[in-house]
Amino acid sequence: MNVLILSAGTRNKIVQFFKKELGDRGRVIATDCSNLAPAVYEADAFYLVPRITAPDYLDVILNICQKEKITGVFSLIDPELSLLAKEREKFLAVGTMPIISDYDLVETCFDKYRMYELLRKMQIPTGKCYLDKETFYQAVEEGRISYPVFVKPVRGSASLHINKVGSRREIEVLYGLHEDLMIQEFMDGQEYGADVYIDMISGKCTSVFVKKKIKMRAGETDKSVSVRDEGLFELIRDFVETCGFRGMIDIDLFEIGGRYYISEVNPRFGGGYPHAYACGVNMPAAVLRNLDGQTNEVKIGAYAENVSMMKYNEIAIRDMNGVEIVP
Repeated sequence: MNVLILSAGTRNKIVQFFKKELGDRGRVIATDCSNLAPAVYEADAFYLVPRITAPDYLDVILNICQKEKITGVFSLIDPELSLLAKEREKFLAVGTMPIISDYDLVETCFDKYRMYELLRKMQIPTGKCYLDKETFYQAVEEGRISYPVFVKPVRGSASLHINKVGSRREIEVLYGLHEDLMIQEFMDGQEYGADVYIDMISGKCTSVFVKKKIKMRAGETDKSVSVRDEGLFELIRDFVETCGFRGMIDIDLFEIGGRYYISEVNPRFGGGYPHAYACGVNMPAAVLRNLDGQTNEVKIGAYAENVSMMKYNEIAIRDMNGVEIVP
């Protein structure tokens, strides 16, 4: 059984986890468009590939799947997830299972306004959103929302181009600089993150790990502490099973006045997943069981509370003598 991790980048821990869980049963292969991506050197083999926008990118990845006899493939970056989901049949044709939810659901996750509409339809609490700034201004006048608010891209990741604004003038400036923006209610509450696994065979949510976010850096959780809340577990399980998610997903939430609000959903490993793994929430093992044709046992909330994660910087040193450096 061989696993392919696309766009591995700096996610060394994910590569390490899969190598540990596979043991001598198979190999972990990694790709990236740069040979200065430290995670790729943790893998059993590394392929330097074109950027995902290159016309031959999909063919290159499919050829790797065939050559390495890849059983399952997943990506660690948002822009690649839609490609995996859309081209699912091409991967299956070469014997490789894409570990991703279906295409329409992935697209909904990346379109923040579509996700807002889905959450409202499901009657799940979420922050108010507006595509049209004039409609937002009217809502302000009517007292249905107030400043500050977030102005962000409808489609985006890594917290890029997200601005907290406190006036109409600031909104006008941002809408003049960028296209495809939306206005989102500022949720003034405690932020949480949930690492969730939905069995690819049964469709049941088999694990949920919730962490209270203490500090963020570049859109990722830098410091956090594990928490358990049966009501939140139930909310998350009902949401992901009703939507039809598969594999690993990452959910951002806020708690305001004792009520949980879903903010965003990312259909991939979250940047804070190592916290869950260290607490015994073993998603790589769940992935491998599914790839082996086995369903996973439901173990929602099977971890200890008050276990903290504290990220810190590390460096990788590698002799690149004789190798062209691709940044």
